[in-house]
Amino acid sequence: MLKKRIESVDVLRGFVIAAMILVNTPGNWSTIYPPLLHAKWHGLTPTDLIFPFFLFIVGISIYFAYKNSKNSIITYKKIAIRSLKLFGLGFFLNLFLPYFPFFNEFEILRFPGVLQRIGVVFFVSSVLYLNFKWKTIFTIGILF
Repeated sequence: MLKKRIESVDVLRGFVIAAMILVNTPGNWSTIYPPLLHAKWHGLTPTDLIFPFFLFIVGISIYFAYKNSKNSIITYKKIAIRSLKLFGLGFFLNLFLPYFPFFNEFEILRFPGVLQRIGVVFFVSSVLYLNFKWKTIFTIGILF
């Protein structure tokens, strides 16, 4: 049985991915359009909103994926596997290069990359969603 996809989430995801491609590959880095750069220290540009939008999509997806799920070992196993896949994919993409010598040196390898952070956020948020009511999650969010 196929689950019905929520088109608005897919449209938002597609828009954010297109925006990510735009800000990560502007063409000539010496003559880049200023809103496509991150803010130096304070301020906000459209580029600074890409990662938060991805995390927003993760949160929406957690709700729709687990709203009818029970707290079972199978659910937690699926969450752990998906989190490890995101973390591993991010680590893999940071380790290997598309050009010679085809892999980064371990000294400059980046453990806290974007996909790794999304994997960690997905894991923590999913476990919180399955174990607490919205008021408790809201309180945890305010405190931390």
